[in-house]
Amino acid sequence: MTEQKQKRAFVGGASQGIGRSVAVELARLGFCVTAMARSAEPLQATIRSLPGEGHNYLATDAADRARLEELVTAEINERGGYSVLILNTGGPAPGPVARASENDFLQAFSQHLLVNVLLTRLVLPQMQAQKWGRIVTITSTSVKVPIPNLGVSNTIRAAVSSWAKTLSMEIAADGITVNNIMPGYTKTPRLENLLRNQASQRNVSEETVAQEWEKTIPARRFAEPEEIAKVVGFLVSPAGSYVNGVNLPVDGGRTPAL
Repeated sequence: MTEQKQKRAFVGGASQGIGRSVAVELARLGFCVTAMARSAEPLQATIRSLPGEGHNYLATDAADRARLEELVTAEINERGGYSVLILNTGGPAPGPVARASENDFLQAFSQHLLVNVLLTRLVLPQMQAQKWGRIVTITSTSVKVPIPNLGVSNTIRAAVSSWAKTLSMEIAADGITVNNIMPGYTKTPRLENLLRNQASQRNVSEETVAQEWEKTIPARRFAEPEEIAKVVGFLVSPAGSYVNGVNLPVDGGRTPAL
């Protein structure tokens, strides 16, 4: 099956932020998108915003892996599998790693790594049968340089990236690429929550924190979600066919590492 016929994509966390922008970008590129997140109403709004026809949504909490498997399996049986899988879930709560509980780590491990493993297991057989597929995880620049006060996220994001790198080596011969996008500070509800948390801890305004963070970025601004989505669009396009197993920062130059 040729790349031009690969037209179904699954996008996690598609009700807002980067996930929603990725759904829009993939629909613009001609993919039939299945958008997944917890709440039906914002997902319906996402679907209405997508160009093209035949899009669908699955409203479920990724933490309920049994229900997620049921819904995805049913859709694959009814509508066919996906040739593009975008693995994207909301980040763990902020806080120092030394204060995180065992349950904090277990919950994050379940909602990130184990959900990725489950979804990949469900979609991989068709990708391998058609000898073409694209898997992209949305992680964080903390994979390269841990971010202060994001202890659990730093830990789990690194595990996800290591899993994805390993997977990329195992299935590349099947015509499937696996890559990690590492967004920097991006204008999303997640960033708003982090700014609010930091401002509250320091008893300063959110604007003060935002200005300080922007100064750490060579581009001197936060990213728009659409800028992250455009890079995802490149990776799933024919132009990205030989890019495999990379951790790609999309951060305005902020990550102080090669």
